[in-house]
Amino acid sequence: MADAPATILFVGDLVGSLGRRTLLALLPRLRAEHDPTFVVVNGENAAGGLGITPKIADELFGAGVDVITLGNHTYHRREILPYLDRTADIVRPSNYLAVQPGHGHTVVARDGVRLGVVNLSGNVFLQAGRPAFSEADTVLDKLHGECDHVLVDMHAEATSEKVGLGWYLDGRVTAVVGTHTHVPTNDARVLPRGTAYITDVGMTGPRGGVIGVKKEQAIHTLRTHMRVPFETSEEDPWLMGVLITCSARRNQATAIEPLLVSWDGVADPGAVSAAGRSLPSSS
Repeated sequence: MADAPATILFVGDLVGSLGRRTLLALLPRLRAEHDPTFVVVNGENAAGGLGITPKIADELFGAGVDVITLGNHTYHRREILPYLDRTADIVRPSNYLAVQPGHGHTVVARDGVRLGVVNLSGNVFLQAGRPAFSEADTVLDKLHGECDHVLVDMHAEATSEKVGLGWYLDGRVTAVVGTHTHVPTNDARVLPRGTAYITDVGMTGPRGGVIGVKKEQAIHTLRTHMRVPFETSEEDPWLMGVLITCSARRNQATAIEPLLVSWDGVADPGAVSAAGRSLPSSS
């Protein structure tokens, strides 16, 4: 393992084309400012707010994303199914059934550091095929000796389930980051045994909507209990993520810093040096 600590930029759920454009526009700036060793992105809402396509996944990999994690909308787009089987660095929840397409973990290497990325789905409300906690044990046994750091994306609805997994894996993985609810939580910290943790990273896309949906449509449904077709909002794009600093010690973190960055929506990806602004955030 390299003597120098690694850093992981994890970006929360990309929502629709605006989320993708926001990431592509701001990623060069974030690289320049933070020099992350690895970039991991949750892409389960990247295609129109539901699922992901091979074209979008290739676009993200082409922009320098190392690993794409998914979640409950993994199989929304049929064309992604064979892609999941043949592409190593896009991972769906590991606790889905073994007969379902794709795989739940991968290992990527850079600068002499090996990072294992594990995707899990919550069982409360989301009803994944197998229990997340025992699946985590199984995957960590498989990864033993194969990597220097492990990041776990816990894609779950219940905050209690995410917090519980953080404590369960404290000291056994470098980071547990929560996704799915699209609203960033203010509890980023390094747990006592060295695991960086946050209950939800938030989403990358339209903060001007209701967790990504046009606010008028969401409010209509909430007010009347009558469903209307939902469309992805295009208002107030933000990138939400965390920067995790890894220790030179295996599966240990020294810091986790939330990143909340707005984008003006105008600048081209190749010219974004002043496109966004970082807000102060606690860690």
